Amino acid sequence: MSNTLVEIEIYGASVHCASCVNAPSSVDTYEWLQAAISRKYPQTPFNITYIDIETPIENERQSIWAEKVSNDEFFYPLVLINEEVIGEGYIQLKPVFNALEKHGFQSNNA
Repeated sequence: MSNTLVEIEIYGASVHCASCVNAPSSVDTYEWLQAAISRKYPQTPFNITYIDIETPIENERQSIWAEKVSNDEFFYPLVLINEEVIGEGYIQLKPVFNALEKHGFQSNNA
């Protein structure tokens, strides 16, 4: 098990991504991922943060990622785990869970 807290970041906006018409909103994706990860890995602490690309961002690293999303380099919502892109646009659980397990997360259902 990893000794460092895994950082999950979801970058998004209040409006839906133009290419992601049927996908959940960025905030819905954030809430859904937070609940799904907590259910699957209840013993593993993690930080999950939602970053609204339409508001001023003080954190320089997060601001750079938000600018990339705003400049259409990535679809949103954009999901990063420890600064690695895990998914963009229509987010699926399997790649997120696979990435978390590489960081030492273990499911109670394993």
